[in-house]
Amino acid sequence: MSEQITRVDESKILYEDDEHQVVWFGWEEQEGADSFVQTNQCLVVNNDKGYFFDPGGTYVFHHVLENIMRVINPRQIRYLFATHQDPDVCSSIPYWMKTTDADLLISRLWLHFVSHFGMEDVDRVVAVPDGGGRISLDTGDYIAMVPAHFLHSEGNFSIYDSRSKILFSGDIGAAIFPPGKRTMFVEDFDAHLPFMEGFHKRYMHSNQVCARWVEQVRQLDIKMIVPQHGSIFPEDQIERFLGWFSELRCGGDYIEQIYRDERF
Repeated sequence: MSEQITRVDESKILYEDDEHQVVWFGWEEQEGADSFVQTNQCLVVNNDKGYFFDPGGTYVFHHVLENIMRVINPRQIRYLFATHQDPDVCSSIPYWMKTTDADLLISRLWLHFVSHFGMEDVDRVVAVPDGGGRISLDTGDYIAMVPAHFLHSEGNFSIYDSRSKILFSGDIGAAIFPPGKRTMFVEDFDAHLPFMEGFHKRYMHSNQVCARWVEQVRQLDIKMIVPQHGSIFPEDQIERFLGWFSELRCGGDYIEQIYRDERF
């Protein structure tokens, strides 16, 4: 393990071996009705090269950069991955493009949209096709962009790290907590469900799309699911989550209620 990879008190190491490390950076903003939605940023370091997922909004940039610099030199980051185009995922991208030499991987649908965040070097933006793709790592492992379209963005991906067997699911599995209820890991799925159910019913497309995503990811060997917002699903909670999500009625399944502005 390189001497540049160090343990950091303000972050959490989700996986570590002699060649590979996954570090979680969660922004602990002040809780309350007017606060920004909490986001999770994650960094993979493989043989001294970095791979950074969903960098976050402009408001968290300096905080996240400070923590990343305790782990790796930002110039060693090879790729930035964006699961979708939302500002809580991408609005800090112009800063990261200047701070690193990395290329940005994002759905082909958003190739010409990300420049609206103020990014100048569009030549470093790589359009990911709808079927996804893989980045090969020096160790022979890979990071995959797994199709997750319409969940909730029409051009959307989850990210799978084959070495740690962690699935970074984007907004799938996201939770929004009332003050004092936030936890890093899901310990009791039934108790956690109220914090994510309403979000998924409105933001996800339909049960057909949810079930298709679950069918796909069940083919992967997954030890942990890390959403972009809220708590992480450890291995013993994964099947409960996948089972729930595969049966979820959401979005277009409630189209009549939504257009009548009924609460559901």
